[in-house]
Amino acid sequence: MSTSTATPSGYREVTASAVILGVIQGAVMTAAFVYIGLKLGFTLPGSTVAAIMGFALLRGVGRGVFKIPGAGSIVENNINQTIASGINTASSGVVFTFPALLLLGQDYNVWTIILSAIAGSFMGIVVIIPLRKQLIEIERLRFPSGIAVATILRSPGAGAKKATYLFAGFAFALTLTLLTNFHVLPETLEIGKWFLDGPGEGAGGIVLLGTSLSLSMANVGAGLLSGRGGLPFALGGALAWWIIAPFVVSQGWSPPGATGGDLWGAVYGTMLRPVGIGVLIGGALAGVAMSFPAMKGAFKSLSAAAKLAKQGGVASDELPPKVLVFGLIGSFIALFAVALLGSEGAVGMAISVAIAGTVWLGLAGLIVAQATGATDISPLSGLALIAVTIMLALTSGNVPLAVTIGVAVCIATGQCADMMTDLKTGHLIGSIPRKQQIVQFWVAWIGPSIAVGTVLLIWQGGPDGANGFGPGTSLPAPQAGALQGMIEGVLSGNAPVDKYLAGAGIGGALSLFPVGGLGVLIGLAMYLPFEITLGYGIGCLLSMFVEKVKGKRFIGDVLVPLAAGLIVGEALTSLGITLFRLMTGTGGGH
Repeated sequence: MSTSTATPSGYREVTASAVILGVIQGAVMTAAFVYIGLKLGFTLPGSTVAAIMGFALLRGVGRGVFKIPGAGSIVENNINQTIASGINTASSGVVFTFPALLLLGQDYNVWTIILSAIAGSFMGIVVIIPLRKQLIEIERLRFPSGIAVATILRSPGAGAKKATYLFAGFAFALTLTLLTNFHVLPETLEIGKWFLDGPGEGAGGIVLLGTSLSLSMANVGAGLLSGRGGLPFALGGALAWWIIAPFVVSQGWSPPGATGGDLWGAVYGTMLRPVGIGVLIGGALAGVAMSFPAMKGAFKSLSAAAKLAKQGGVASDELPPKVLVFGLIGSFIALFAVALLGSEGAVGMAISVAIAGTVWLGLAGLIVAQATGATDISPLSGLALIAVTIMLALTSGNVPLAVTIGVAVCIATGQCADMMTDLKTGHLIGSIPRKQQIVQFWVAWIGPSIAVGTVLLIWQGGPDGANGFGPGTSLPAPQAGALQGMIEGVLSGNAPVDKYLAGAGIGGALSLFPVGGLGVLIGLAMYLPFEITLGYGIGCLLSMFVEKVKGKRFIGDVLVPLAAGLIVGEALTSLGITLFRLMTGTGGGH
């Protein structure tokens, strides 16, 4: 009926080498993908990179150099990628939520943020444990990313060659990032300007809207990985900056006489940014609403899993379902402690926050598990927005506490999707699920700490005393900016509610199209400066062209590791430069 989950006799699986390599890769990717999340508004899965490097090091070095018998087996490498992706998944949960506190200028306790993030990471693993057998072996949900990683793990011979392409991409991105950061090359290239009749300026009057391209290999690399699937994101940027922005200017909706940077800032700040936030929020919430069938399916699966366990149908290679009970109790205690600290001892508020947070976290985890299994798309940002809104209501507008609980929920739901995807991979290659679950527990605390630290490092390390991310910087933090806008709209009546509502209507309507996450992608594209989106679009088109000429095999063997190297190379180099600025006193130092 299903592929056996027993490990082949004599195969190395959970080893010190796999655990150490997984932790190192997970830590590096967490830092790198926090940077990517602040730049593009979404993060990327790290399992592919971890699997490629696992074969190059566990098999190539362990077996080839140190002559360790059986080193680099498929199941050992699966433990490596399970740990790496389990650590890295915290990057999206943190980067979608925590930066909003910094953008809002709110006071916060960093240790409370980290505690909440770690609690969320553990909770995400616990919530999903009872559903593995039901979703993967009985309902046979696809989990496309899990299948893709299993395919890589089954072809170990190509590992060393793929690692070479990964390092080549890393080296190229490192070189280009150094050249642009130290002004040997410009950070952006001016590639054209729009000429429009200036309203009220008479015949021949013109205004200029510049079009530029960021020399960012991370943008291009993300587009290369996304291919045709990322094209709506790129087209959303073109729609915003090549159609909507010129139309706004031509209709006289921009400040009279504004040109150059002033014109750009006015169009972006008063039109594209608020509408983009509305589209993003509307698309995210529509995604949650459209996940209702997944929620029904999740409850059905949970009921079936409980019945299976009661009948003794859970194999010994599973962690017992009672882990869920203890986990939910632990979740309540952790959220209660966080809420008690954040509310300065308000016990009643802390209890209500802990109950609502635990219930919503469980529901969100079930939704994400089903949605990811069916489509590989999870409405993570929408679930986080709902969580923060609920917490704002329960805490009477306590923004730091609401966002802190939002961090836990966002990380937990991301962890649910990652854990189940990794278990799908393990199921396909013959790993023991209990071992994957246990090693994930071992390292669940690492990713949140690194992600929060990286956000603070970037925030403090902007050049010449500036903030390291936010509107007007090379790292616009669009998801956190959307959360910031939503919170400001809740707390004050001065937000551009009409534009938010118009955008939300557009985002909801876009979500009806048969393209996963279209509303969120278009919203992010409208929010981001076009110089970033354009590079991403070029990567998408290049990927589509190469696939047509060379075929899908070439994409997996060459383009995927090369693109991963471009992304990680730029991110780590930029983080290194930021750290250098802080150490030499040339950064922000907030």
